[in-house]
Amino acid sequence: MLSQEENELLTRVGPGTPMGDTLRRYWIPALLSWELEADGPPVRTRLLGEDLVAFRATNGEVGVLDEICPHRATSLWLGRNEGDGLRCVYHGWKFDVSGQCVDQMNEPQQFASKIKMLSYPAVERGGTVWVYMGPVEHQPPPPNFDWTKATESQRGVTRIVEECNWLQALEGGIDTSHAPILHRALNLDPRQPGIPANDVFVTGSAPVLELDETDYGYRYYGIRQLKDDEQYVRGYHYVMPWTQLRPAGRGVVNQTHGHHWVPIDDHTTLVWNFYYTYEGDLPDITRDPQSSGNSFNTDIDVANGFRAVRNRSNDWMIDRAAQKTETFSGIQGVNVQDRAVQELMGPIVDRTKEHLGPADKAIITTRKLLATAVRTVAGGGDPPGLTDNYYDLRAEEGVLPADADWRQALLPAMDPALSGN
Repeated sequence: MLSQEENELLTRVGPGTPMGDTLRRYWIPALLSWELEADGPPVRTRLLGEDLVAFRATNGEVGVLDEICPHRATSLWLGRNEGDGLRCVYHGWKFDVSGQCVDQMNEPQQFASKIKMLSYPAVERGGTVWVYMGPVEHQPPPPNFDWTKATESQRGVTRIVEECNWLQALEGGIDTSHAPILHRALNLDPRQPGIPANDVFVTGSAPVLELDETDYGYRYYGIRQLKDDEQYVRGYHYVMPWTQLRPAGRGVVNQTHGHHWVPIDDHTTLVWNFYYTYEGDLPDITRDPQSSGNSFNTDIDVANGFRAVRNRSNDWMIDRAAQKTETFSGIQGVNVQDRAVQELMGPIVDRTKEHLGPADKAIITTRKLLATAVRTVAGGGDPPGLTDNYYDLRAEEGVLPADADWRQALLPAMDPALSGN
């Protein structure tokens, strides 16, 4: 368990907070590129407790500005996107993508050159707009995850709002022991999707967790004993501060899936879900997965700020009849199930009431790494995970003989840098 002071340290992300200062040192996935049209309407977004407005200028460049106009403090979301700038509709002040004021319609003697509002650097990678909100002198190289380098036909990316603090969303995602319980199907042909009742993920023993700390975070493995002298090993990566790479699922080859859990503010999280393949094209069903709870077709209300269709207001549309005979939870979609249990913990879970065990090793380690990163940044240093030595990582799983060296079997595929070892 954590003390209340430690819990506050790790969960509060607003400007000037220790964790907020730390998270601002990383590139943040903020918007999907298709949300911004050249000379199209600006888009509001909220990151780390700051209200921002993004727009794509006539020349295609992306600007991310403070939402509030520095003249009379109304919202620039009402603004006109025109001629490589965003013009406030109140008095006609216009700003370019760097935040520089370039015109003042209401001023007979303009002083636009003296006005520059808060703006943040933005880059586009993998069909996603990334924003850097930290000190300019500490800006790291742009993100270059393996999935961002995949072609459009090789990847799928969605984003959805989760109504709880970022840390409990992250901790729920990296917890491998819950998956074959919360997400299991109760029979072989359920009406709702779930991990099949005869899958080794379900039939194997409770997992023994092994963890290898690295300079970007850690690798971790859930090792489940099977009958007939076999073991099922599922290997993941955790990349500081909010990224997980996970295996694509039993029988799926040449793919890695994953998440970024980005704080919108202290009480809401932007969950990014990415899927990519190393060979050929990604199947359409994977690019917009119908069983995950992250589908743009069925699960995400884009017009309502990327809110979840199944949410707290409708009890995640739980089906109690299905819960008796079809799936363990009765909730449609594995990530909807995750959001339900995490959101019901409250906006920020009280970790002083926890009782953690060996199956929670990844969660315990994550908290230690985040706390260390906060102290490092406060002391003037760089947090881990800012270099490019983790971008080619992949997740892997396999059923192996019980006496096999599973690290030797999985590591060459999980980390190309280790393939010669």
